[in-house]
This record gives sequence, C-alpha cells and structure tokens, in this order.
Amino acid sequence: MTAIERTIGITTHGRYLVVQSKTPSAPLLVGFHGYAESAETELARLQSIPGCDAWTTVSVQGLHRFYERRTDKVVASWMTRQDREVAIADNVAYVAAIIESEWTSARATGGVVYAGFSQGVAMSFRAAIKSARPVLGLIAAGGDVPPEIDSGQLTGIGHLLLCRGTQDQWYTDEKFTQDRTRLREAGVSLTALEFDGGHEWSGAVVDAARSFLQGRLR
Repeated sequence: MTAIERTIGITTHGRYLVVQSKTPSAPLLVGFHGYAESAETELARLQSIPGCDAWTTVSVQGLHRFYERRTDKVVASWMTRQDREVAIADNVAYVAAIIESEWTSARATGGVVYAGFSQGVAMSFRAAIKSARPVLGLIAAGGDVPPEIDSGQLTGIGHLLLCRGTQDQWYTDEKFTQDRTRLREAGVSLTALEFDGGHEWSGAVVDAARSFLQGRLR
C-alpha cells in the first residue's frame, strides 16, 4: 500500500538570548546563526560590533536542535529540504513572536536591524520582509538572498550590508554578483563588501557592520 504523507502543526518552544541595551527605548538588533551553530555563537558575532550596546541585542536559535557529533554540544539549524514551506512559516512566526515580546519588554522604538550569517542569512531576509515592526536594515554575511522573495518585498528592507569573503566556496562570486544586481534593481540601498577571507564573520565585516549600525541610528 502507498503511504500518505501529512504534516500537522503543534506547539513547541524556541530558545534565544537577549542583551538589553543601557540606552532607554533602544532599537533591536536581531541575529540568526549558521548551520550547526547556537544562539551563543551568533551573540558573540553581534557583540563583536563596536557600538552594539546602543541596541537591545537578540540572538535567535533555530528550532531544529541536534548534537554536534565531535563535541556533543547542542547546535541547531533552520530547516532542511523536507517540508520546507511549512518550516519557513514556523520559523517566521517564531521570530515574530520573539520580536513582539522583546519590543514590549525593552520598550523599543525606532525599529529592527536583522543580521544573519551563512544559513542564517536566508532567515534574516524572511523575518525582515514579514516584520510587524519598522525595518531599519539588514546585515548579511556569507549567504544568499532567498529565491522566493520578490522585488517588492526586497524594497521594504531599505538598507542592506551584503558581505562575502573572496575565498568563500559556499557563497560564490556568481551568487554574490546575482544578489547585488537583484537588490539594486529592487531599489535597495546596498553596501556590498567583498573582503579577503573565506566563509567567516571577519574583522572587515565587523568594521562595516559598525558603520552600518551607526547609520541606522541617525
């Protein structure tokens, strides 16, 4: 007999880390880690940016947790190819709930900057285009723009810092070039950074992110 594949929605719990700004009513900086990483890893990236204390920093951990084989550490990913569309919907709803909670808790004003590394780049775009709070911009390093997002949705992002290492075998020069063209055609205010390095959150990315965040506070 032929099996019938079905999906069902359930309630689950996600995990994220928050560093509250000492600045009253600070905007939110929300980050998304790469494959087989954790919220701690992404928080360290965000906190490496000088001036990030002017933001309430939120590092979101993917819902799909597993053990890293070599270290036995708990890590996570955002999705696989299986049931991709429902996973995207689950992730977007998850992030939206986090932002609403922290927006209220921090009495945030201004808006949100989304930031992603590697697999987290796609998640940052998907969260930004569905954001119920004003989007101040997006920082993307080592990952491409999701193919399903159209030009009208990209336009709503406004400002974008897009970063690639010249030796990055995952985020290729071809993809980087295609993304730059696509984003500029959508009218996004784009800062494109290509640095000497690989698939990493480099010092050059940190410096560019510092300037980008300063520009979003004006």
